[in-house]
Amino acid sequence: MRLTPRGLLFAGRLLPTVVGRGGISGEKREGDGATPTGLHHIVACHYRPDRVPPPAPWAIPIGLRDLWSDAPDDPAYNSLVKAPYAPSHEKMRRADPLYDIVLTTDWNVPATPGAGSAIFLHRWRKRGHPTEGCLAFAPAHIEWIAARAAPGTPLQIDSRC
Repeated sequence: MRLTPRGLLFAGRLLPTVVGRGGISGEKREGDGATPTGLHHIVACHYRPDRVPPPAPWAIPIGLRDLWSDAPDDPAYNSLVKAPYAPSHEKMRRADPLYDIVLTTDWNVPATPGAGSAIFLHRWRKRGHPTEGCLAFAPAHIEWIAARAAPGTPLQIDSRC
């Protein structure tokens, strides 16, 4: 899997992709909206069982209490946590469909405080609408990717994208 200036190249297909509002960066920081450069790997696939079928046999259902810690001073920074949870976090079970299918990456693992969290592959809000640093795709494309990207699948993001 490789991000190119024209989209994500994966399994012989070129898929339109939206990146972070901060562009592509080798200096990723929490809250900058940038998509980090480097070699990353897919580590998990989460899905909304009330909305979509499992996209892959290894996919994990998103529970009612699932959150993602984005508080740099939190020991659980950049990981899945459960509600109730006081530190800053993002809901995995969103009202909108953006996280109906989510592939998580190994960006900032083990976590360095402030180096950025939650670099996911997920559905886009609309084509061309930037993310907070994730890679986003058309609904049919994220389903297609999730069905084929096993744990450990490499994701290369270069600064020239």
